[in-house]
Amino acid sequence: MKSTSAEYGSTVPPPVIALAGEALPEQVGALARARAFAEPLLTSETLDTGENILAHADAVAAILKSIGGSEAMQAACYLVYACDHLNKPHDVIAKAFGENFANLAMETTKLVRVQRMARAAQNSATHAGSNAPMAQTAAAQTESVRKMLLAFSRDLRVVMLRLASRLQTLRFFAATKLPVPPGLARESLQVFAPLANRLGIWEIKWELEDLSFRFLEPETYRQVARLLDEKRTEREASVEALRQQMVQDLAAQGIQAMVQGRPKHIYSIVKKMRGKSLGFEQVYDIRALRIVVPTIPDCYAALAWVHDHFTPLTDEFDDYIARPKANGYQSLHTVVRDKAGKPIEVQLRTQAMHDHAEHGVAAHWAYKEAGTKGYAGVSASSEYDAKIAVLRQLLAWERDLSGAQEGEGAQSGAQDAALLDDRIYVLTPDAAVVELPKGATAVDFAYSVHTSLGHRCRGAKVDGQMVPLNTPLKNGQTVEVTTVKEGGPSRDWLNPELGFLASHRARAKVRAWFNAQAMGETLSKGREAVEKLLQREGKTAIKLDDLASQLGFNSADDLFEVVGKDEFSLRNIEIVLRPPEPAPEQDEVPLLKKPSTSRQTGKGGVLVVGVDSLMTQLANCCKPAPPDLIIGFVTRGKGVSVHRADCSNLRNMIQRSGDRCIDVAWGTQPGKDARVYPVDVAIEAHDRQGLLRDISEVFAKEKMNVIGVQTQTIKGTAWMTFTVEVSESGRLARVLGIVSELQGVRSARRR
Repeated sequence: MKSTSAEYGSTVPPPVIALAGEALPEQVGALARARAFAEPLLTSETLDTGENILAHADAVAAILKSIGGSEAMQAACYLVYACDHLNKPHDVIAKAFGENFANLAMETTKLVRVQRMARAAQNSATHAGSNAPMAQTAAAQTESVRKMLLAFSRDLRVVMLRLASRLQTLRFFAATKLPVPPGLARESLQVFAPLANRLGIWEIKWELEDLSFRFLEPETYRQVARLLDEKRTEREASVEALRQQMVQDLAAQGIQAMVQGRPKHIYSIVKKMRGKSLGFEQVYDIRALRIVVPTIPDCYAALAWVHDHFTPLTDEFDDYIARPKANGYQSLHTVVRDKAGKPIEVQLRTQAMHDHAEHGVAAHWAYKEAGTKGYAGVSASSEYDAKIAVLRQLLAWERDLSGAQEGEGAQSGAQDAALLDDRIYVLTPDAAVVELPKGATAVDFAYSVHTSLGHRCRGAKVDGQMVPLNTPLKNGQTVEVTTVKEGGPSRDWLNPELGFLASHRARAKVRAWFNAQAMGETLSKGREAVEKLLQREGKTAIKLDDLASQLGFNSADDLFEVVGKDEFSLRNIEIVLRPPEPAPEQDEVPLLKKPSTSRQTGKGGVLVVGVDSLMTQLANCCKPAPPDLIIGFVTRGKGVSVHRADCSNLRNMIQRSGDRCIDVAWGTQPGKDARVYPVDVAIEAHDRQGLLRDISEVFAKEKMNVIGVQTQTIKGTAWMTFTVEVSESGRLARVLGIVSELQGVRSARRR
């Protein structure tokens, strides 16, 4: 049910977008196949508005047909609503109808969900009253608009589907008289109607406005409708008389004209009354005629006849043929007074202008379905220009929306405008829309398309003109980047004063490039140092990853990085490459003869009391060192093994063979040749960069030679074992105290 009171019906049929060549295979019989496919899925399902989904899809298809949509586009509306009822909608639709239909259905479905969430956020904010943050409402609406723009840019047919679907939803509420969600009516009036206006689809634009206004201001709507109805008969009679007179007189002048009465649109009448503070009778287009002629010269000839036979109001004349509106609308508008002094608005246009005025750029969507053959004059050769024209109108719609909200002065409108105003949308040479922050340049554009394109960017054309790379871009401009085959960004791009980059994302990519270059130099320096050390030590056969693993690194590059940054001493690598002679195992200890004495100094400075001619060795399990308390254990034919008194292995051996223990004591080796003993140190720490270096430096400063390192990191905790040489274990306690104070070290103890 339409809300417009169409007093005088149009006899001009809508242009039908027909295929100029052979139909694509997946489009043959697409409408019937799509409805048959969707019917079992949708018959018993309803939308959140309460409308049956299949009935809604039927109505949307009818609306699309009325404005010239092809059968393929009508078929798409059934597939869109079927998506929610399929497990893998893209795959299923692509298999049955082709990739083209699948992509359109999925893109439209995603957009519907975004808009539904945006309305829900607005409604919840409205119900919450003054406590609801207006930014939440603004953010939801802004996100919806942006998603709409980007979805439209990817597939322009989405616009037609969404406009037709929204119109049907409003018709459903008008027919059922169910309460309309305020957010839906407001969005229709503030977003969808301006979109239809920008695209020149007047037939949908007027009805969206009237229905939305009817739901938002029902009392005002009824009042104006009542005023229109009061003198309907008298007005229709006078307009019909004027119409017949014009047809006859213009024919006498040799001008074949079709003269029609124009429908009355309540919302436009109210806007004029409010905008110009007029009374109802002062609104000129309450009585209106439209003259459609074959050619542009006929338009001006008919205008001359109208001005000769009626009294023109000079301030109300507009020549939109010489100066078309931004959306391509062309027509002559004039207001004249009849003999009774009553005003009447007259529009004069050609048939082509009339078709565009009623259906706008709907024909531009045809190229998407026609392939190289083309639809309705939109051939492959003009596809780019057609798409550019439509996309520019979409970008202008976004600017219109922002400006309208700003002009409202309301807090929420101002916030919405500010949010929308922080982005711009520019076009690639292939007519794809790219979203950028306000103030972005061609360099930002290049990085948003592809990182490699940004690195190699050296020049740019904006709308065909060469511009400096730091020139701020504007909405709707077409940007083409000039590149080199190889190369990287300039450091000047990171200077904020030069204005090359406005995007944080692009700036991060430039920094990452320079960081990668610096890292490459660091790795090269570290690799060179390590490889030279391996050559010097005659260890070139060793695998670098194995060496890194021995030193506690995940990869060779990690080792090269810390060596290249001078954060890891090559001395640590030398220790791994040249380990000390291991203490002999019990079955490999050579026989050492002792001098004949009751108290002799054995191997390692250990004094064996009361036993002659025995060999001695320090146990590997506990690594004793002076002045540890020690106990000797006589092995079977292998001499005496010396353990620390608290050694767990020694306790186990005593339990089995306690009679084989003997007393031992440390001997003395005064002077600079005093013996050193290897001891193991266990360290637990929070893993961090430079940890191994810091611990190694402590041992180096304390003149304790590190002869072995083992590390393992588990869930951020580093477990490290250092083998160091000490002359006496008492001094080791003080050094471990220093290690314990290092950042991240949790414990440092002797094993």
